[in-house]
Amino acid sequence: MKKRNLIFIAILILATYGFYSCNNETTDNSKSLKEAFSEQFYIGTALNARQIMGHDSATMAVVKKHFNSIVAENCMKSGMIQRSEGEFNFELADQFVKFGEENDMFIIGHTLIWHSQAPRWFFTDEEGNDVSRDVLIERMKNHIHTVVGRYKGRVKGWDVMNEAILDDGSFRKSKYYEIIGEDFIKLAFQFAHEADPEAELYYNDYSMAEPGKRSGVVKMVKNLQEQAIKIDAIGMQGHIGLDNPSIQEFEKSIETYSGLGLKVMVTELELTVLPMPDWSAGAEISTDYEYQKELNPYTEGLPDSVNVAFENRYLDFFKLFLKHQDVISRVTLWGVNDNNSWKNNWPVRGRTDYPLLFDRNNEPKPVVAKIIKEALK
Repeated sequence: MKKRNLIFIAILILATYGFYSCNNETTDNSKSLKEAFSEQFYIGTALNARQIMGHDSATMAVVKKHFNSIVAENCMKSGMIQRSEGEFNFELADQFVKFGEENDMFIIGHTLIWHSQAPRWFFTDEEGNDVSRDVLIERMKNHIHTVVGRYKGRVKGWDVMNEAILDDGSFRKSKYYEIIGEDFIKLAFQFAHEADPEAELYYNDYSMAEPGKRSGVVKMVKNLQEQAIKIDAIGMQGHIGLDNPSIQEFEKSIETYSGLGLKVMVTELELTVLPMPDWSAGAEISTDYEYQKELNPYTEGLPDSVNVAFENRYLDFFKLFLKHQDVISRVTLWGVNDNNSWKNNWPVRGRTDYPLLFDRNNEPKPVVAKIIKEALK
């Protein structure tokens, strides 16, 4: 009889332990990304126009549940806000900021100065000739003061400068550079700080794990710092693939940029599983390759082997982010679900890619629970 009682008690203990273990596991898995990373860094996403206007309620439910920071994919770029000189259209940007405020999110403005998606009039006079240095500086100042000033105290951080350094570390020969010279970077940060002294100011770029670009960015930042120009963080765009960039070089860049006394942000994060015609293109938006069937191999879904590689790669990067959580302030996905990712059309139009954490039906992929588990360790 005693032996039976002991066996019964042992079974009861094991059953109870199993219940609590399962219960705890369920609790962990039910957590959202933003809850899991609440002690480490903001977890954000980019919103497109359709989402901002409220035409995609299912996706916005995912945003509200899982993310605590947002950035506008396109609606705050200069070509969208000021298509004609002096005529500002803030309708969509206002809706974007309002949504962020209503949901207690850390709002990022993207982007004040960028060589791409800038209005053509910005650089030319009525005859189509390049404007003078003084005129372009005045146009920059007016644009930045107007946009940043409108959202003073509401937008918490600005991508002041986007993609001004090439992979070899030299300055991109944009119209800003050709007309003003390298001072256009200093002036952009200066004007943004004047418009909102409390806002965080960022430099954002792709291929930031490339040694050449890393050295060029470091040189640029040190030059700003020597002139007492406010810059708070470096945005490392996370346009990654299954094999590129090297995670070791990515880590080296995190350590290098944070060594300048700046915070590091992982921005525009997604993981393409498709073949890239040329990785040296980085994320240059003007790159465009002709469609070929072999460049679009997964139109009916991913093979198990690719899914495994996808999960392992995402986990490796999130483990890296957690390792450096003392210097990383934000990790932002470039889109919410696979259906609205720009990677379906870049650098080859009409492909089917699977680069984000939520599938085309807004369901979290299995890797999401694994990422959450890593954050809660």
